[in-house]
Amino acid sequence: MFHISRWKRPTIASSVALAVLALVAALTSQAIAAGKTITAVMHSDLRIIDPGFTTAYITRDHGYMVYDTLLATDSSFKIQPQMADWKISDDKLTYTFTLRDGLKWHDGAPVTAEDCAASLKRWGKSDSMGQKLMDFTDSIEATDAKTITLKLKEPYGLVLESIGKPSSYVPFMMPKRMAETPAGQQMKEQIGSGPFKFVAAEFQPGVKAVYEKNADYVPRKEAPSWTSGGKVVKVDRVEWITMPDAQTAVNALQSGDIDFMENPPFDLLPALTSNKDLKVETLNKLGFQTLGRMNFLYPPFDNVKVRRAAFMAINQKDVLDALVGNPEYYKICGAFFVCGTPLATEEGSESLVKGNGMAEAKKLLAESGYDGTPVVIMAPGDVVTLKAQPIVAAQALRDAGFKVDVQATDWQTVVARRASQKPPKEGGWNMFFTNWVGADVVNPIANFSIGGRGKNGGWFGWAEDAKIEQLKDAYARSSSPEEQKKIAADIQKEAYDQVIYIPLGQYLAPSAWRKSLSGVLDGPATPIFWNIDKSE
Repeated sequence: MFHISRWKRPTIASSVALAVLALVAALTSQAIAAGKTITAVMHSDLRIIDPGFTTAYITRDHGYMVYDTLLATDSSFKIQPQMADWKISDDKLTYTFTLRDGLKWHDGAPVTAEDCAASLKRWGKSDSMGQKLMDFTDSIEATDAKTITLKLKEPYGLVLESIGKPSSYVPFMMPKRMAETPAGQQMKEQIGSGPFKFVAAEFQPGVKAVYEKNADYVPRKEAPSWTSGGKVVKVDRVEWITMPDAQTAVNALQSGDIDFMENPPFDLLPALTSNKDLKVETLNKLGFQTLGRMNFLYPPFDNVKVRRAAFMAINQKDVLDALVGNPEYYKICGAFFVCGTPLATEEGSESLVKGNGMAEAKKLLAESGYDGTPVVIMAPGDVVTLKAQPIVAAQALRDAGFKVDVQATDWQTVVARRASQKPPKEGGWNMFFTNWVGADVVNPIANFSIGGRGKNGGWFGWAEDAKIEQLKDAYARSSSPEEQKKIAADIQKEAYDQVIYIPLGQYLAPSAWRKSLSGVLDGPATPIFWNIDKSE
């Protein structure tokens, strides 16, 4: 509980805290009236609600509430039917997907193959795995109301893995009219076929998002496993509440004002684990890769020598110590495709993992012709797992001789601003930091950040690298694990040489919830709110 003494004027922080708790109290009374409600504080507030517009995980999480997928990935990394079953022709050129019975959009209309074909085409323009699949695809058509037929130009071994991928961009299905939203625009509706309905009337961007049980949803009969299986909703309502101050959120969790907190600060975990009313657990066992991304379009990072200088100046230990602190939850790792996987290699990462690159950084910067152009770094202060990276990196760059302009902001502003291709002086940027779940970066096709498509469908920063794209094509065509491992190592070498992005290590992020919740599922795209029940 927060108290303000009679003789001391309220501070901004205490006023905000009181306002947040007042909001929670009001929402709690609403929840009693609405039935069984889960109140959660997610890792970020929600503003962009089109899951095909951004890779931001809060938008992906929103997508899993509202939408569903044709296929899904289980905890054994196997692809399973979700909205559809499939058959593959003997020549491996034709994939036929048949929609299951009982699928309806939230507006009551039936889900059709035409809707799903349009959804796949929209997703294939934005997602890394989708783009590569479309490179190999001859056509995607609805051959009848329940059948989607995908025909390939040549055999491609990652068709099912692409359509069943668990994380951003997720190939969510939506009505055709929404899937045909022009490129660069966000969908104006939120009509899915998923287990929850989005309550647009109660949506307050940056404050709260509300979801109600979709009574018409027909779950699969299989047990839930990661994003596959039966999505059985056991509560009436889920509310995501924004609490920018982590201590306020922790207090609210301990007092029972909220039920779930996605990312408690690492330094407060001991207090939570000692509370007998709470459970603390890492839901995403694959963890996260944290990384820095430069903008290749404008100085100074349009110069590879300047990028190399910045890369040599930064080391993982300083970042991870500031971000996580406790080595129990982090791992220094120079592998682009995640340590502990078949494609892991440390090639090219010595300065990152050993922290011995500063002298070379200064030398490279001097040789590069760097003219003192300030490096604009976007620094969100409202997300626990994104606050430390820009601050640590900025100091390393200054130590190497860069001029740095750290611009304090919030994460949702970064999410919107990083899509801008304007010069830094006109509201653009030079560098930002983010995190990928391990499942999103385990191979060169899934790893969106390692592409070289530039402005032609490339990820924010718009790196252009024909060699990487050629190597990715070779990887996609290969069926030999040994050959794939060699190609992945070649891609990593090129990515380090050109500084496509800077992997800054891996970490685990525990979540905490009250023991009144049961059935909380793990997986690479957590938290997910089906299967969770709440006792009163």
